[in-house]
Amino acid sequence: MKEGINNPKLVLEEKKAIKLFFWLFNLIFLTYDFFYYYVYPHSIHQKPGLPEGGLGYWYYVLIVLLTPIGIYLLKRGNPYQIKYIFFVVYTVLDLVNNILIYWGTNKPFASGNLVEVFFVLFSPLFINRTYFFLVSIGMIVKYGLLGIILMDSRAAVAVWMLILMAVIAFVLLIRFISYLKAINSINEELRQKEKLVVIGQMAAAIGHEIRNPLASLKGFTQLQQERSPNSNNFYPIMIQEIDRINSIVNDLMYLGKPKSLQFEKANIEEIIAYTLSITQQQAGRQKVNIETVMEGPLPPIECDDKQLKQVFINLIKNATEAMPDGGKIRIHIKVLKDKRMLISVEDEGCGIEDKNILNIGEPFYTTKKDGTGLGLMVTNQIITDHKGQFKIESHIGIGTKVTVLLPINQHE
Repeated sequence: MKEGINNPKLVLEEKKAIKLFFWLFNLIFLTYDFFYYYVYPHSIHQKPGLPEGGLGYWYYVLIVLLTPIGIYLLKRGNPYQIKYIFFVVYTVLDLVNNILIYWGTNKPFASGNLVEVFFVLFSPLFINRTYFFLVSIGMIVKYGLLGIILMDSRAAVAVWMLILMAVIAFVLLIRFISYLKAINSINEELRQKEKLVVIGQMAAAIGHEIRNPLASLKGFTQLQQERSPNSNNFYPIMIQEIDRINSIVNDLMYLGKPKSLQFEKANIEEIIAYTLSITQQQAGRQKVNIETVMEGPLPPIECDDKQLKQVFINLIKNATEAMPDGGKIRIHIKVLKDKRMLISVEDEGCGIEDKNILNIGEPFYTTKKDGTGLGLMVTNQIITDHKGQFKIESHIGIGTKVTVLLPINQHE
């Protein structure tokens, strides 16, 4: 559990753990010492009572006073500090008490409380690495100091036992953290699916309504341009903007309608050639050269060629827009040994920051001023539907490389 975060749910869970901690700490600490100093001596016919030379009953009074202090902090809404206070105060008092009892005497060192085992084994429940290491190292150091100060090798036994328990507790802590990460990952996937559902509902509701008037607008604009080809230079811009709006609607429609991919054998060369025929005009206007490298004979792949065309149109379009002052796009295609097709699209653009790469593909997330955040989301979804993989590598000021891995045969 991350401390310092005022998330109500995290605070509530910390409070629950602290309340359980209160009860178990006091129960184990007081019960163990009462049994050890008063019940056990009767069974071996010795005089019961606390050992001489220590803090005596003040030791227990000071420890018990920790509970009202913890309750006060709990009511103030600051539960994170309580476990640290309990551990530090207990460790210091116990260290002082043991030194006062055994220092300068011939008494064999025989101290400790079951609550120390509780401290170590209970620490993973807070899911806090800092607290775990503080407890584990603190306990080991305490007994190490006692062994050195009292010059008694019996303290080494406690050290080794604490090391063993710390290892067990660490394994539990790692498992708890791993389990929480898995839950968070599942929740994130559900959140993404909810976003897709919202987008799909929106697309289903307005997609067709937008597309019909767009087609009419484009038709009338083209008609006016044909009638008066030299009278107005704004017609090409109007048509281009209508096409851009239509592209956004197509992305929405893809997300909103059920995925019914038609897998057939197709040549990747033909898919790339078609993609270049669509994107070449925009690349030429921005002085962007596109270089294609195909290694060796490329077998046909099982895919929905229409959807893959949309993928590479999006990728080349993004690469072109990343170089407003011109540059080169390199498309590299080859077959890997594991029977997968690798297609990479690399540009010389401005690059993407690492923190933004992690969010690319989320609905409506974009780094472009006029972007929608849907293009790469659709691209990623199509590749996923093809059982492929999608990877982005980027360096600021150098460029971006997008790698697509596709299985050649879907049914293998």
